[in-house]
Amino acid sequence: MLRLHDTLTRQVVPVAPAGSRILRMYTCTAHEPAGLADLRPALLADLVRRVAERAGLRVLACRNVSDLVHRNGGRGRDGDGASFDADTLALNMRAPEHSPRTSETMGLVIELIGRLIERGHAYTTPEGAVFFDAASFPTYGEISGKPGSAPDWPLWEPAPESPGDSAGDHAGPVWNGPWGRGLPGHDMECSAAPLRFLGPRFDLYVGRADLCFPHHERARAQSNAATGREAAAHWAHSGHLLFEGRPAGTGDVVPLSGVVAAGLDPLAVRLALLEHHYRRPVDLTWDALRAADEELRRLRRRVAEWAESPSRPIDQAHSERVQRALDDDLDTPAALRLLRDLEADESIAPGSKFETFLHFDHVLALGLPADIGRI
Repeated sequence: MLRLHDTLTRQVVPVAPAGSRILRMYTCTAHEPAGLADLRPALLADLVRRVAERAGLRVLACRNVSDLVHRNGGRGRDGDGASFDADTLALNMRAPEHSPRTSETMGLVIELIGRLIERGHAYTTPEGAVFFDAASFPTYGEISGKPGSAPDWPLWEPAPESPGDSAGDHAGPVWNGPWGRGLPGHDMECSAAPLRFLGPRFDLYVGRADLCFPHHERARAQSNAATGREAAAHWAHSGHLLFEGRPAGTGDVVPLSGVVAAGLDPLAVRLALLEHHYRRPVDLTWDALRAADEELRRLRRRVAEWAESPSRPIDQAHSERVQRALDDDLDTPAALRLLRDLEADESIAPGSKFETFLHFDHVLALGLPADIGRI
């Protein structure tokens, strides 16, 4: 059974609840324009889903899409998430059951803010803003390991009095709330969406390590304060991602379309990331992507060659070792090494290699059968 490193407890633990056949998972990823750093936690969630489903679990997944526009808050060009959806499709990621746009769930956001006010965890200001009372949540900082006093943060921010008011924080559509016209704070969507679509207690929250503080700390505080319990049972974070030494958090650095425009298979990005453990920081380079593209094409040729031989059962010994690596905190680098050991093992029939590689391609999702019938 799949075990992951829980960022909150710092322990590798089973992520599926005992006795349950459903895994409820939320992924904090989608901001437009998406960069490769947004795709890395999405890949982590996709791997969790594929491994869990192979173990017989049903996965109920929710992934937010932030389509709000904040001028001064770091989300100045959010879109509707269409390019992010296209990128995840190109990387063979399965679509979540729920992918709500924040603008479509504003009623849920307003309801959640009202609940926090009623429970004494939030307060209003004469200007029409609503702030979370950080002092009301003493365990703030436990996920990131940065405990201590925290400043209050906005749950609802008033819109400018007029479109030309440069003092406002927001640009674009605003909504009517009980406290006046405005927009929710940056962190509200990552509380409202999982609570609405997964329930007051879900199993796994997946995100980027660089958003752990303060974004995920705030999301946890909001959700727990609203429900009166630990809303997310476990937390998993993908490591920091750079590209050629630069933060890869926006499409400005290198969008997936730029990889394709360079003549590389988009799944070379997936393979290049799988070569590193999901928790480790990675600095991708063009050389690494080109090497991954060559390796991907080589593996597809090998699978196509093996397909010409008589079929044989999956090699049990190699298969068990690969599966243990995947179950042990998604050790994809070890799984890939073990598959290459199988490839080099001359005692194993080509038909068995073929079946074993295809078996694990359901998890790795590298499109390994792509060249069958072409050579």
